[in-house]
Amino acid sequence: RKAALDAGERASAMSAAGRAGEARAGWAMSSPALAAITLFFVLPAIASLLLSLTDFDIYALADIGNLRFVGFQNYERLIGNPLFWKAVTNTLLFVGFGVPFIVALSLFAAMLVNSRWLKWRPVWRVALFAPYVTTLVATAVVWRYLLHTRYGLVNYLLSLFGIAPIDWLGDPHASLPAILIFVGWKTFGYNMIIFLAALQTVPRELDEAARIDGAGGFTRLRHVTLPAIAPTVLLVSVLTVAGMFQLFAEPYVMTQGGPAQSTVTILYFMYEEGFKWWNLGSGAAVAFLLFLCILAVTLVQLRLAKRGGAI
Repeated sequence: RKAALDAGERASAMSAAGRAGEARAGWAMSSPALAAITLFFVLPAIASLLLSLTDFDIYALADIGNLRFVGFQNYERLIGNPLFWKAVTNTLLFVGFGVPFIVALSLFAAMLVNSRWLKWRPVWRVALFAPYVTTLVATAVVWRYLLHTRYGLVNYLLSLFGIAPIDWLGDPHASLPAILIFVGWKTFGYNMIIFLAALQTVPRELDEAARIDGAGGFTRLRHVTLPAIAPTVLLVSVLTVAGMFQLFAEPYVMTQGGPAQSTVTILYFMYEEGFKWWNLGSGAAVAFLLFLCILAVTLVQLRLAKRGGAI
């Protein structure tokens, strides 16, 4: 009996030593990635927070002695700035309308190229993914010409149906949808690839069984496909929300934030505060608030997904 107890203790000690060794090996292998995250993400975020509590501007660049700690004055000025709230409203509109639009478009494209009846599927995959890898500024300039009021292709096609020309980039009511359409066209290819990888893991037998039972296409999508790829839908939604919160190049190239500041986003407002007016402390405050917005929305998405069983 004593020998059995000694053997059990030795086995427990060896098991604990093995787990400790696995933990050390895990930390050793993950340490380069953790170091990179700390160096390029954590430390800049902390520096941005500290910078937002100062009056750092172009004059402080010349004489660091002029740098003063101002507490939350930058945040108070932002709260009282109507342009900041305009940028927040525009960004929320981009998020509210853009995320469902892009996710639905990406899922539709993925289901299209995953369907068995579609011929030349590799060609379609490359063609639909191509907009994502093209240069953003170049494609934005091309879309400016496509959306031109007089000689744009979009208005020409609308005229064939008797629709009057629309000032897509000059009308405050049309500029935001125009940029949203461009953003959807530019970014849906990346999400399509993610959805396509998830769809290829869904067993064909489930879809065939539902088809035999008489389920239509929409019913199979709702009760078979979407539950199977729910974690992927969550992932794509989180990535799309983060991307829509960080819109900058599209309105900067296409509208310069106009007309009537209808396309000024939070990131565009941060750029103007930090690099146009050189209020770097105020720009850092905007950046930190943007981080909090993305974090809050992501946590809400994760909570809803957890309640819905997606994770």
